[in-house]
Amino acid sequence: MNDSIGEKVEIVDYLRVARRRLWVLVGVPVLATGAAAAIVLFAPQQFSGTAYVAAPALVGGAAGTQYTGTQAANQFVAAFGAAVTSPRVLADVAGDTGVSPERLRDGLAISQVGASSQLEVTYTAGDRAKVAPVLTATTTRALAFLFSSQVGIATGEVEAANADVTAATRAIGEWEKANKVSQPDRIYQATLSELTSLRQQQLSMQAVGNGRGAAAAAAAITTAQKKLDELGPKLPDYQALLAQRDAATNALSQAREGLQAARAQAQAADPKQVTSIGEAHEVSRMAELVRTALPVGGAGLLLGVLLVGVLELLSRGRVAARPVVPAARTAAPSAPAETVTAARP
Repeated sequence: MNDSIGEKVEIVDYLRVARRRLWVLVGVPVLATGAAAAIVLFAPQQFSGTAYVAAPALVGGAAGTQYTGTQAANQFVAAFGAAVTSPRVLADVAGDTGVSPERLRDGLAISQVGASSQLEVTYTAGDRAKVAPVLTATTTRALAFLFSSQVGIATGEVEAANADVTAATRAIGEWEKANKVSQPDRIYQATLSELTSLRQQQLSMQAVGNGRGAAAAAAAITTAQKKLDELGPKLPDYQALLAQRDAATNALSQAREGLQAARAQAQAADPKQVTSIGEAHEVSRMAELVRTALPVGGAGLLLGVLLVGVLELLSRGRVAARPVVPAARTAAPSAPAETVTAARP
């Protein structure tokens, strides 16, 4: 009960203070709103245009696409927005249009159409003639940054893999030249098969009592075994070189597949096919006034409330600082003259 009464008293005090300083509560928001309205109304006319980017072939689950999965559309939108505001793209667009990167960054805006992969790129400027060229250059440069650069990366991977295959093939040739043998793995397998056949022939001749044939087979077996003994220790190094070449060949094949996919994406991201530029139009001053004046008026009201509080605190502080003047003492009343005279003898 007492708390409720106290709250009512505080509310009454606040209302009394607000009534006394109503000029602050009303004046500050009005001045702020008026200043904002004047800035909007007397500012140079702005022009705006929109470019639409719709590239469904770049987003989805197709093999080789860069953006896949349930979040593919959001990933594409985020990547495109980051590309538009990247220093490289801004510098390229500035070089194409003559508009400074700072002005481009302030005037460009990216928005996603619903939950789709379609984008809207909006540019607002004071020069109508600059709107369409900026939108064209921005979408072209951003798409090239995202997809044409992938072609360059994939091309570099193919060149690196091709160089690895060449180096591995050269190493094999140098090894064969140093050891004076070509394709020792095949020679080893052929000699091993020949040795098995010779041993079977030797056994057959021994079984029929053909001593001369068995001796010839034994001599051939000795020659084949000597060849195997010479090639055996060399095979591990040669096989390691073959493994390196096979790995480089597989990497080259994968790099070529990646290059093919990157080229397909770059072709699907052709700005002439996936973008459309709308006409520039005047920005509505009324809409801009509403967007600007309402937040400014609210901020002015908050500032007015704070000023009222500060002024009230300062006023109470001055009252509390005034010295208290003590009341004058009252002298005791003197006796009447007649009474004094009567008292004398």
